[in-house]
Amino acid sequence: MASATAAGSSPGPAAPQAPTSRRSVTGTRKAVAALFLLPALVLLGALVVYPIGYSLIRSFYDQSGDSFAGFDNYRALFTDDGIRTALKNNVIWVVFAPTVATALGLIFAVLTERVRWGTAFKLVVFMPMAISMLAAGIIFRLVYDQDPDKGVANAVWVGVHDTFAESSAFPKAHPGRESPLEPAGGGAFITKEPVSAGQTVVLPLVGVAPDLMPDGAEKAAAARPEDGKITGTTWQDFTRGKGVGQLNGVDAAELGYAGMKIEAVKDGEVVASTKASGDGTFSLPAAADGALLRLPADNFAEPYNGLSWLGPSLVTPAIIGSYVWMWAGFAMVLIAAGLAGVPRELLEAARVDGANEWQVFRRVTVPLLAPVLAVVVVTLMINVLKVFDLVFIIAPGSSQDDANVLALELYRKGFASDQPGIASAIAVFLLLLVIPVMWFNVRRLRREVRR
Repeated sequence: MASATAAGSSPGPAAPQAPTSRRSVTGTRKAVAALFLLPALVLLGALVVYPIGYSLIRSFYDQSGDSFAGFDNYRALFTDDGIRTALKNNVIWVVFAPTVATALGLIFAVLTERVRWGTAFKLVVFMPMAISMLAAGIIFRLVYDQDPDKGVANAVWVGVHDTFAESSAFPKAHPGRESPLEPAGGGAFITKEPVSAGQTVVLPLVGVAPDLMPDGAEKAAAARPEDGKITGTTWQDFTRGKGVGQLNGVDAAELGYAGMKIEAVKDGEVVASTKASGDGTFSLPAAADGALLRLPADNFAEPYNGLSWLGPSLVTPAIIGSYVWMWAGFAMVLIAAGLAGVPRELLEAARVDGANEWQVFRRVTVPLLAPVLAVVVVTLMINVLKVFDLVFIIAPGSSQDDANVLALELYRKGFASDQPGIASAIAVFLLLLVIPVMWFNVRRLRREVRR
């Protein structure tokens, strides 16, 4: 009965509720949240919003900042030779640097996944990230030094070159006073008179420092005459000490030109050739009778000194190489983390279906790592758009114009050339270049969240 009465009775007025304060989604009062965010917003405005706004406004004014210049500063971006070179180099950077660094990171991550010492290898590859761009620039300025005795790159390059192409041991050698030799053009030397069978010939030279003589050089010896042959000696006709030694004569303290090439030339054709032994003596067959003896130019060619890594043609690829050295470890670590989350069942299923390792890598591993690869590439693209330190430190003054990039040109226009309007226009242009990449990255992240 009581239940029926209760059920049939009309509900009473609702009890009054206490007024609720406006709160954020986290349950915090919005006023408190705004108060805590205020310092960050002030810093954001002072360090980000204000500089961007000021640069945008300043880009429309002339050098003095008093007169409105309109779009003249932006027009200079496409007419100034220095800025156009910088823009071209930035395109090269954006295309190649992220691609090469990501590819190397992918290779390192995949190859070290099953190796016992893979962690140690990853540590070594990632270690360059621990140093600053300034330090890396100084390191690679030394690595790319032109002198093979200082620059590692040229030391390796010259070593490989000399393995396949023998370099000259006598680059500074030349005839001395009253020598029987005379220049033959192109750096070669030739005897003034023809030689005959049974004759002993002397071919004295000077100009090679004693400490630069070949290791196989021995004390020079006077050649002995032989019937039907031409014999002779080619040597360093120099003895330390004033007035010591006989001119154009072999002395006991003088060294032979070991390995010197001698050619017998008749009517412009080489009829015989030989090389001097360790003591400088040589012998030519009877075919050389009546010929002139020539020391060819390759005896005196300057030694190969490597590549001009920091010259106008190679400076940008060389600096990109130093950037890849630093950032390949970053790409490897991110890709290795993504690789750890790849389902092993898919890889094993592909192998069971008959796929080889290359097919598994190309058709399974890489597609599954596509989101991670996109993160790495986009991050590196944003990074290379503002590269400055490496170019400024590594490129010497003679080739800095050829290695120029937009961030460096901004610095040069703003400080070296005192053109703040154009520098501000470059800064705004760089911001416009970065925005599409950032927008793509944000869209990709939101798409990943929805999944």
